[in-house]
Amino acid sequence: MNKTEIFEIVNEKAKSWLDGKYDQETKNAVKSLLEKEDKTDLIDSFYKDLEFGTGGLRGKMGPGTNRMNIYTVGAATQGLANYINKVFAGQDNLSVCIGYDCRNNSKLYSDTVANIFSANGIKAYIFEDLRPTPEMSFAIRQLGCQSGVIITASHNPKEYNGYKAYWEDGSQLVIPHDKNVISEVKAVKLEEIKFEGNPALIEVLGADMDKLYLDTVKTLSLSPEAIKNQKDLKIVFTPLHGTTVRLVPASLKNYGFENVIHIPEQDVVDGNFPTVWSANPEEPEALKMAIDKAKEVNADLVMACDPDGDRLGIAATNDKGEWEIVNGNQTALIFNYYLIKRRKELGLLTGNDYVVKTIVTTELFKDVAEQNNVQCFDAYTGFKWIADVIRKNPDKNYIGGGEESFGYMPGDFTRDKDAVSSCSIMAEIAAWAKDQGKNVFDILKDIYVEYGYSKEKMIYIVREGLEGAQQIEKLMHDYRFNRPKTINGSTLVLVKDYSTRIAINPVTGEETALDFETTADVLQFYLEDGTKISVRPSGTEPKIKYYFEVRENLASIKDFYATEEKANKKIKGIISSLELN
Repeated sequence: MNKTEIFEIVNEKAKSWLDGKYDQETKNAVKSLLEKEDKTDLIDSFYKDLEFGTGGLRGKMGPGTNRMNIYTVGAATQGLANYINKVFAGQDNLSVCIGYDCRNNSKLYSDTVANIFSANGIKAYIFEDLRPTPEMSFAIRQLGCQSGVIITASHNPKEYNGYKAYWEDGSQLVIPHDKNVISEVKAVKLEEIKFEGNPALIEVLGADMDKLYLDTVKTLSLSPEAIKNQKDLKIVFTPLHGTTVRLVPASLKNYGFENVIHIPEQDVVDGNFPTVWSANPEEPEALKMAIDKAKEVNADLVMACDPDGDRLGIAATNDKGEWEIVNGNQTALIFNYYLIKRRKELGLLTGNDYVVKTIVTTELFKDVAEQNNVQCFDAYTGFKWIADVIRKNPDKNYIGGGEESFGYMPGDFTRDKDAVSSCSIMAEIAAWAKDQGKNVFDILKDIYVEYGYSKEKMIYIVREGLEGAQQIEKLMHDYRFNRPKTINGSTLVLVKDYSTRIAINPVTGEETALDFETTADVLQFYLEDGTKISVRPSGTEPKIKYYFEVRENLASIKDFYATEEKANKKIKGIISSLELN
């Protein structure tokens, strides 16, 4: 389809919004797009419909089929309501749980969702105010709901909002429900959306659910004596203007920590995120104010959450006394190591235990587990797939699951990454480490000496709009069918293509099946020197992501910085070899 054909389709779609049952403000905004000489925004707003990706429905706010607004939110909700009523036909007292974050329009969208569900005869539990994503997941399970929705765009820029749909176990939708809901949503016509709610079927959740959640989070604690000894541990915490502003400090207090230090400017709930250019704890800039405060007060630990409270970023001092951000792979490693080690010390391992990591997360995570007789499952990117592993292993003992992008889930009472639980456990790890005269960086180096050293780095290329999507598609095609024989001087020895679920040895041509039930647009290249390179388009953002992991031997802690420098040099060489500079 050429640009002229695309524009004709977009133009017709946009004009239909001028004649439809849309509010006047929306019609005026569409008219303005049609009248603009530059048609880029018009095309981006209408060239496709928002669809569920790894994180659900997500996009920039504004008028159009490819934008977040009450009509796209309404269609998604009506479609989900139709599907719930089909799947659970004949069942009484159907219900959903609805949460929302700090973003602009989040309250409006959540009220819209509650009204539509209630108008379709489905009881809507809605939180009285913004709440972290994991609490909504928890509430679905506690209340026996059939589904749930949280309005959030996680760590995306302020122009974005989103819609995550969940199923009755508290996890985001997976097959077959995700595709079935998409089909239902696509079939919804504007006039079929029931915007007028039934107040009798809307119930507000508040402090009682908070207490139940926080008390359950506390059951994860494994080192209460260390916390008692280190109750004055200096913890600098920032919610980055988001949903964890109350619950993380409350959970830390519940654990026994008495010295949580705030950044008042970042405790302000604000969807414009005025103190950061990106409210994403993966970005070093997002932690700057917290690290500055930590230097001022001589803190032991810095923790930051993203706006919807599912991601956690941490920082601590290295042995040079410099504050350093711990990356997502390292954070997942520390969680995994601590939870397994402490369970082993306390005699809590059952012999039927397991952890889960995503396929792009460090392989060292698996090494730590397996060397302690704990099974490690691989899952696709997105915690809905970690939840899927839990669903399929009801007779096994779940310890924890993590990913490289700053997400961890240390308990199975939620079925999404949980920054409230993670903050609580990470503070406990810091207390446990300090009891031994160490900090979290010392624990990380202990892991490297015992299990081997790995260095990871993720980079991405942004390609926005229709043309960007086409460029990303071409890149993936070229990697599949014109793959290099060597990268940075090391021979390519294995290629895993999750779109076909086949692993190929490019040297011998031997093929083996990958043990995954579904496909994903992910490629992985394994090199002779132990390097793993993963490439995938983002499911929620206009990006193509590259994940690099290199392995080195680390004989002793004194060799840490020399080994790190060697690994960094190797990653730079790989990036250059792939012409990604």
